[in-house]
Amino acid sequence: MKAKILIVEDQADIRRLIRWALEDTGHQLYEAPNGNLAMDLARTMQPDLVYLDVMMPGGIDGIEVCRQMRADPRLAKALIVMLTADASQATKTRALATGANFFLAKPFSPAKLLELTEVLIKKRQESAAPDHGP
Repeated sequence: MKAKILIVEDQADIRRLIRWALEDTGHQLYEAPNGNLAMDLARTMQPDLVYLDVMMPGGIDGIEVCRQMRADPRLAKALIVMLTADASQATKTRALATGANFFLAKPFSPAKLLELTEVLIKKRQESAAPDHGP
């Protein structure tokens, strides 16, 4: 199964880097440059995985997007990876407490991003698979 991945990042060069790292995976990639557009897009496409920048200008930041996604039953099961240049423990704690599944500090390597994506998509698929028992 190919996943729907939403990339939410205000810096176009980082969005391009993420897209470049994931474009050959066959997953469907969607992009939003801010939190408001991310929520509109997420409600429409219902992502399996979200790469979400913590600090974004204007509107709502990544922490608020995460909180809103967790509060929406249609979006609550999406895996959320928070991306940030602020790798402080306080930011990490706040992101995870809001409902993020994983925290990835910038800068990150495209290879690590690709590996993390495949691990998380596999985890999501396994958790969604019906359990037929022994």
